[in-house]
Amino acid sequence: MLDVLLLLMVTIWGANFSVIKLALRDFPQIPFNALRLLLASSVFLTALAIRRPADPPLTREDWTRLAFLGLVGHLLYQLFFLAGIARTSVANSSLIFGTTPVFVAILSALAGHDRLTWPRWAGAVLSLAGIYAIVGYRAELSTATLAGDVLMFLGMLCWSVYSVAAQPLLRRQAPMVVTGWSMAIGTAFYLVLAAVPMTRTDWGAISPLSWGLMVASSLLALAVAYMIWYTAVQRIGSARTSVYSNLTPVVAMIVAAIWLGETISGAQIVGAAMILSGIAVNRLAR
Repeated sequence: MLDVLLLLMVTIWGANFSVIKLALRDFPQIPFNALRLLLASSVFLTALAIRRPADPPLTREDWTRLAFLGLVGHLLYQLFFLAGIARTSVANSSLIFGTTPVFVAILSALAGHDRLTWPRWAGAVLSLAGIYAIVGYRAELSTATLAGDVLMFLGMLCWSVYSVAAQPLLRRQAPMVVTGWSMAIGTAFYLVLAAVPMTRTDWGAISPLSWGLMVASSLLALAVAYMIWYTAVQRIGSARTSVYSNLTPVVAMIVAAIWLGETISGAQIVGAAMILSGIAVNRLAR
């Protein structure tokens, strides 16, 4: 069942690249993300308010860690991610974020959460090679995209730190508690930065389609997918969970072919097979 949920998560995140690209034609970048975070945080806080409090009370140390998660995983990550998308290509973005499992595995091993074995390294390398086959041959590292590439790399590092730093808290608290409160704190930080841009936004110029895409991105990519991610981190660890994110470029490729009419090359099909093989190796490694 967890594998099915993780596949749903990467399906949502893969499609979310196209959703954001389309919505940002009307929406200014920072107000768009502020609304996404605000809506998703409201959903989580409502769910936390009506659920039965079966979890232990949050300690001062827990709140400190939640604040750190909110700062790194919601404020900084979102700022770097959206700014990077606007300044570099999808190919570069996908390739950079494809290194997430490697960085999560290294950070998790340094933190003492997981032990790296050769099969898991082999699975990560195989998946990275598959990502390169899909998007790497089109990726460019030039002065025109360098700023965006650096921003995407910083976003990837923030997500990796976020995933690993949550594990100690997830041993004591439910995924909904960790996700909901860290997102709410990160949203509060984000709204401070977004206050002025939001007052200057021409809301009447935003189309109904873009509003719908914003809502879908918020409820699915932030609320549903984040809950699946944290549930998996709690059950199988951040290193093994992050391997599934390698499927995101595959989903993005399929969505682009169906939605935007982009062609799928033979190299992309081979890359997809390599990514699936890498995930299988990593999933079976114990």
